[in-house]
Amino acid sequence: MKVEIYSLPAEERKTKPNPSNLGFGQHFTDHMFMMDYRQGEGWYNPRIVPYQTIQLDPAALILHYAQAIFEGLKAYHGVDGKIRLFRPDMNAQRLNTSAERLCMPTIDPSFFIEAVKTLVKLEKDWVPQAEGASLYIRPTMIATEPALGVRPALEYLFFIITSPVGSYYKEGFNPVKIMVTDKYVRAVPGGWATPKQQPITPLA
Repeated sequence: MKVEIYSLPAEERKTKPNPSNLGFGQHFTDHMFMMDYRQGEGWYNPRIVPYQTIQLDPAALILHYAQAIFEGLKAYHGVDGKIRLFRPDMNAQRLNTSAERLCMPTIDPSFFIEAVKTLVKLEKDWVPQAEGASLYIRPTMIATEPALGVRPALEYLFFIITSPVGSYYKEGFNPVKIMVTDKYVRAVPGGWATPKQQPITPLA
């Protein structure tokens, strides 16, 4: 599939935020990637468009049954001035694993990476060069079919938005306060992780 690009004229683009005071997820770039899915037709109409709101039917399945998945990765400026992504193939793999578990359509990993790269190249001026800053990339898939009833949707929207970010916490990389509890747990026996099944795999 070919990604169609509808770029904003230079005079309509946003003013870049101060790279030393970005925060996290507060600023968004000029463009976003979008692609639609319909059962029987598959994925179609991949495009990069000006950043915009998404129109949904009030009965869209995402609003009633939360059928949605997302990923997160970053683009960085290297010391040589080149922009790099960190292991986007693993994000593509993880997105598809999530999709399969929720009976959602998968996306060809090579096309996932192409969509991310195409968007980042268009928004290259948004990749901050300040130390500790990066361009956060949020690929997301939601069920858009208007219907009521608990079942996999027949229509979906896949989109990617990007945001220049600094540290996730206002305190930076300083220690943060946490609460530890044995009453409310993230997983139960037989769930995603148990004491005998550790979720973290050491890197090679």
